[in-house]
Amino acid sequence: MESIKIKDKLFKLSITAEQINSAVRDIATKINNEYEGKDPVFLVILNGAFMFASDLFKELNIQCEVSFVKLASYAGIKSTEVVKTIIGLNEDIRGKSIIIVEDIVDTGNTIEDITESLKKLCPEDVKICTMLFKPEAYKKKIKIDYIGVEIPNDFIVGHGLDYDGFGRNLTDIYKIVE
Repeated sequence: MESIKIKDKLFKLSITAEQINSAVRDIATKINNEYEGKDPVFLVILNGAFMFASDLFKELNIQCEVSFVKLASYAGIKSTEVVKTIIGLNEDIRGKSIIIVEDIVDTGNTIEDITESLKKLCPEDVKICTMLFKPEAYKKKIKIDYIGVEIPNDFIVGHGLDYDGFGRNLTDIYKIVE
């Protein structure tokens, strides 16, 4: 579909499922090469990253652990600038390599918050993996290690990302039409 309506907003096609799948394979290839013989812990940020994480794990051929945390920083189509932890990490990550899996990095507030929290738990290292990255919106200095697709600073839905809880199930990614 070239355009869709979700609730009261119109969205147009931005990134196809084929483009997403290609980006996921590229990220997985890099991680497979860099973590061969290691056992990283993937920390998936819910809710948005669930589809990206699912696709990514299907392409990984390394031994790894997977854990989930649920954070929230959006209300409607705007970032609240405040990161709220809803479900936290229960595993001991001391001395382990951590790869944070995010759906999208825009301002960087969520990444900064979770990275600072993880450092207190003494991991060996922490890397950031995101399906989507908004360089125009990024305000932090933390390196984003694995990026699927760089996008403009548009509000988007699909492939796990939502507008007020709707649109996560879309296989393509759509940007808002204003």
